[in-house]
Amino acid sequence: MVNALTNADLHCHSVVSDGTLTPEALAERAKANGVELWALTDHDEIDGQARALAAARAQGMGYLTGTEISVTFAQQTVHIVGLGFDADNTALAEGLRRTRGGRRERAMEMSDDLAKVGIQGAYEGALKYVGNPELISRTHFARYLVESGVCQETAEVFRKYLTEGKPGYVPHRWARLQDAVQWITDAGGMAVIAHPARYGFTPNEEYALFTEFKAHGGRGVEVVTGSHSSQEAVRYAETALEFGLAASRGSDFHSPTESRIDLGTLPLLPGQLTPVWELLADRIQ
Repeated sequence: MVNALTNADLHCHSVVSDGTLTPEALAERAKANGVELWALTDHDEIDGQARALAAARAQGMGYLTGTEISVTFAQQTVHIVGLGFDADNTALAEGLRRTRGGRRERAMEMSDDLAKVGIQGAYEGALKYVGNPELISRTHFARYLVESGVCQETAEVFRKYLTEGKPGYVPHRWARLQDAVQWITDAGGMAVIAHPARYGFTPNEEYALFTEFKAHGGRGVEVVTGSHSSQEAVRYAETALEFGLAASRGSDFHSPTESRIDLGTLPLLPGQLTPVWELLADRIQ
């Protein structure tokens, strides 16, 4: 039975998008770290869901279907996590397919931009780290730049390259917020704003994000996540209460050597919040 004290990790990535472990290896790692309820949330992709469900069952964990959808809001990329949806929903699958479109062209522009500052062959180098070529991303480029000795670690890559105003940055127009929330809810799932502290919005922009998100049917926000400090967790616990949103918890784990937080090792949610998994109890498999 799930409750507020459940060790739930509802945000992580596999080789199906930009993680380095298979769904099976992630499930094994999550179980070893005490996770009781798990979700694989690959970027703009649900092809790993059947494997993740089978792996969770093999490990004796509860499972919620998951994905992380990239949207453009206030000229920035925002991530919306979907949980507990029907993984066979065709409208969701088609929406994600359209969202993935254009990543190859964007990646080649990134490579050309890096070549102008003396970093050659970045596109081909990044492809070595891609499990799914449709989902080539900045993370794959970052791993190549570390491998080739341009930077010591992926965090350094993002300080010097691939972000706005730096070499290799190419914006991409993602889905609309309304579209992402609708795809998830129409497939029977719950839409959750991922790691809101990461976006650097002004107070007015953030208020607009939460207001519009809820108006479109969004129902949750990540409060405890590998991207949040303890102070930010307190702040977004208050935001969840203010907007009447359920709270989610997820490590955003990508790799044993890159991620700040391991699967299943986050603090528990503050007790006054409603966990998303309590509202999705009938969707847990």
